[in-house]
Amino acid sequence: MPDNQEQSSTEKHIIGKTSLIVEDDDSFGEFLCQAISQETLHQPLRVPDGFQALQVITEITPDLVILDYYLPGMNGIELYDQLHAARRLEHLPAIMTSPGVLEHDIQDRHIVGMSKPVELSKLLDIIAELLG
Repeated sequence: MPDNQEQSSTEKHIIGKTSLIVEDDDSFGEFLCQAISQETLHQPLRVPDGFQALQVITEITPDLVILDYYLPGMNGIELYDQLHAARRLEHLPAIMTSPGVLEHDIQDRHIVGMSKPVELSKLLDIIAELLG
């Protein structure tokens, strides 16, 4: 029986939820990574733009994506639409951050919008709600 418990613990570690953070601002991206790794059991993975996010999702399937609206090369809405075009990611929950979130862009897509500066307790509550 102890072997079973040990295996279960290992599986939990391997199965942990991953949050993909797409943020080009280094200080805010680091803030998000630290908050998620210290305040949740989730593993943050940060990339600075949409193109790298699209490359990363060929290797992993995140449980959540946190993205900035203003990204180099493509904006957060364009990235979200490309992510959700993939069948395995069509139900991927998303949080979009921006100095002024555009309601009409996120409302139809079921994206949770957060204005910057982000309130940490509110962000953690939303992550808990989306990922359980």
